[in-house]
Amino acid sequence: MTGNGKIGNRAFIGLGSNMGDRMAYLETALREITAQPGIRLVKASSYYESEPVGYRDQDWFINRVVEVETTLAPLELLRVLQGIENRLGRKRLIRWGPRVIDLDLLLYGDLVLTGEELTVPHERMYERNFVLIPLNEIAPEYRHPDGRTTAEHLQAYLATAPPEKIRLWTG
Repeated sequence: MTGNGKIGNRAFIGLGSNMGDRMAYLETALREITAQPGIRLVKASSYYESEPVGYRDQDWFINRVVEVETTLAPLELLRVLQGIENRLGRKRLIRWGPRVIDLDLLLYGDLVLTGEELTVPHERMYERNFVLIPLNEIAPEYRHPDGRTTAEHLQAYLATAPPEKIRLWTG
């Protein structure tokens, strides 16, 4: 699979929220993502609640990862995600701070891209259990651009980093 924008590009998106009605923000964001022309939902992980990373003086996040199939090019998909964040009231005030919604393009086919606007794979996804655990739930055998599977990335993370607290969200 390539990152050339043709039908069938597989992409993974991380969703997170830790302000207000977290579940409502996540569900609204997913509805808006899948209502876009050129984006079809393939799979969605369970919801996970995790402690914040970086700036700790904030509420826990609810996170999930979704797999989509898209005809959009990577930057087009990023702009769609940013537009949804803006419509839902996302403010970028504190790095790693509280947010009503956070939508991250994690992976896009086998594309490797490093740019000012977009880096794929997402630059910190391999350091975050709230990304790797839900991604592993829906795509453990998915082969990343570096040749390793999601399961292998999760094993490497768990072997080297003390994991932040995370739990399955049950409501």
